[in-house]
Amino acid sequence: MAEKDVPSSSAASDPAPELQTGPNVDQKPSVLVLGMAGSGKTTFVQRLTAYLHARKTPPYVINLDPAVTKVPYPVNVDIRDTVKYKEVMKEFGMGPNGAIMTCLNLMCTRFDKVIELINKRSQDFSVCLLDTPGQIEAFTWSASGSIITDSLASSHPTVVMYIVDSARATNPTTFMSNMLYACSILYRTKLPFIVVFNKADIVKPTFALKWMQDFERFDEALEDTRSSYMNDLSRSLSLVLDEFYCGLKTVCVSSATGEGFDDVMTAIAESVEAYKTEYVPMYEKVLAEKKLLDEAEKKKREEEAMKGKAVHDLNKKAHGDEDDEDGLEAELKSKVDRIHLGGVDEENEEDAEIERA
Repeated sequence: MAEKDVPSSSAASDPAPELQTGPNVDQKPSVLVLGMAGSGKTTFVQRLTAYLHARKTPPYVINLDPAVTKVPYPVNVDIRDTVKYKEVMKEFGMGPNGAIMTCLNLMCTRFDKVIELINKRSQDFSVCLLDTPGQIEAFTWSASGSIITDSLASSHPTVVMYIVDSARATNPTTFMSNMLYACSILYRTKLPFIVVFNKADIVKPTFALKWMQDFERFDEALEDTRSSYMNDLSRSLSLVLDEFYCGLKTVCVSSATGEGFDDVMTAIAESVEAYKTEYVPMYEKVLAEKKLLDEAEKKKREEEAMKGKAVHDLNKKAHGDEDDEDGLEAELKSKVDRIHLGGVDEENEEDAEIERA
């Protein structure tokens, strides 16, 4: 993993920072950009990067897609500098998808260094953007996705942006698939979540917003598709996801024209506040519960050790030993070598005096 920017020489003379026991809520946020393949994640990151540079508030950009041939935006940290995608395919005999997942897993073994770089440069950027591969399963069930999101969220404010292809989502079944993935990621990460309907220049995503707010409109769209089995399934899922839609932040953008990016920054700012008021208290509660469990486990081990000592003492008394402590000390001396502090001659004399069992 290599950072493109060269650290300043004065960094070595800076005083050591104080130990951070919890998330630094005052640090600039990180935005994790997720979505299905072809939804426009990389183009979205490119447009958002250009938007921020134009306003003299440059972002810190991280590329986590090892298979991309060209990154169309200035990148600070690139996974391709750490893991070679084609070499992973060749060495492990994997296909493209398996190699991408393996590259992410390998990257996660060094992700603490990425967090250090983000924290170190936090005063120099307005927001940290993380572009991810289209293998959405990395963040729905893989351990690497949990490591990335948990590492970021336990360090500083973190927001998840889920990119949806509006043109493809006109099909109710495809729309429902996207919403299921979004729901899965939301409940897995428990982080502030924004659904971004991309490609608004091709199809205005107002239909999707209406489907989320009004079940009857979605039901009408299902009837038009004339697929009875999928209609019933999608209808049932829509009712299940009704609670998921409540309070869900949505933004409509066009990465091609730049439409809607003011709303994106507003949604990020609101999500950072939600992180402070909702995620941080939950994090502190989990941390306190873990501390109590650790203390209970320590106490349990101490009690077991005391019970073992009591059994040992009873066994000694059962054998009729009058002086248990002296007997135990003599037994240890007869079987355990003493720590040597002298020269060779003294060591030889000590060895000659040791009684062997």
